[in-house]
This record gives sequence, structure tokens and C-alpha cells, in this order.
Amino acid sequence: MRILLIEDESGIVEFVRKALRAEGHQVDVSCDGLEGERRALTSDVDLVVLDRLLPGREGVEVLRGIRAAKPDLPVIMLTALGEVGAKVEALDAGATDYVTKPFSVDELLARVRAHLRRPSQPEATRLSAGGIDVDLLSREVHRDDESVRLSAKEFELLVHFMRHPNQVLSREQLLSGVWGYDFEPQTNVVEVYVGYLRRKLGRPDRPVPIDTIRSAGYRFTVR
Repeated sequence: MRILLIEDESGIVEFVRKALRAEGHQVDVSCDGLEGERRALTSDVDLVVLDRLLPGREGVEVLRGIRAAKPDLPVIMLTALGEVGAKVEALDAGATDYVTKPFSVDELLARVRAHLRRPSQPEATRLSAGGIDVDLLSREVHRDDESVRLSAKEFELLVHFMRHPNQVLSREQLLSGVWGYDFEPQTNVVEVYVGYLRRKLGRPDRPVPIDTIRSAGYRFTVR
């Protein structure tokens, strides 16, 4: 799909563009509200990711212009303004969705998939591997038919692992995928949360299949 990203923060542009391209999308970028609105109206794009605070023209005004000309084009607002009033204003102006910074890349990609999804190709709502079953809608987790209570971040980390089976994921990939772009590179949060998952999901005869790959990262091993 062709996605237009209207965002003026270079770090976020590179972060989001890389993630969307990894999903197979073509990504066009505009760093100015006026230019972004023009490209949204004149280009054949499938979805727009739109910042709120932009030079040239404010994001909600850009949104109103897009909505007037292309009422069915999905527009995801991506903004640091998390107040209820700001969200209501954007949704009333026609935003399809609203993601607040800082955000995790998995959350943004899930929302993009949801708004690009064809009715004949529904996304799976359950993940199952290594004796672990995850319901993405109810956020329930079971290990060998036994319910396991996970915190929000533990759940997101587990889902990220299960969506990348048998793939070595570096600390940096896990940080950006689960904790978003706004993280401290020296943090040990990945190690801490991997430990939480191992304790909560592990069994005496069946440890959780998250392997530590020395000097490389972690791998959710599915045999």
C-alpha cells in the first residue's frame, strides 16, 4: 500500500518510515502541512499518517481539507497532544484514528493494518506457539491451558516475540517495537521484562521458549 506520512520531526519520520517499509508499504513523506495536504489530495495514497503540530498548516486543518475531498481516505493522527479535548476535536474533524506520542511501533502498525484491511482478508485475532495461546482481542494469555496474567508491556513484548518466531531480535529492535521511539538506549528494561515473561510463563518441565542469543539479542524459538 502507498502511505503518506506528514510529520516534521526527522527522528519520528525515519522511525515510522522504516517500520512501514518493513511491512512492505511504499512511504511518501512531507514535512509541511500545506505540502502534505496537497500531496494527499493529488496523489493516489491508501492511508495518511498525520502529525498535529506542523509548519505551514496545523494538522486538524489539513485533516479537514483531506476529509472534504476524500471522505473515505483513512487518516491516523499521530501527535503529542493527548488531552481528551484534542482527541475529540481531531475525531470530530474526521480522523480515522488517533495515536498519542510516545507510541510503540507495533501499536501503530496494528492500527495501519486495521484501517487498510480488506473485508475478505481479516487479520488473525489469536496467536499460538510453544504451548502459549494469546487472544489479541481479550488480551488473555494461556500456557498449556492455564491462564496467565500479564501486565500491558509484558503482553506487548510477548506478542512481538510471537509475531517474529525463530527470528533473533536485538535489544534495539525490541525497544523500538514495544516501547516506541522514546526510550533510553542504555536501559535494561528488555532484560527485566524478558525475565518477567520467563517467570510467569515458564513451567518446571517446560521453560518459556525465549532464548538468549549471546551478543545478539533474543529469539522466540518454535520447534
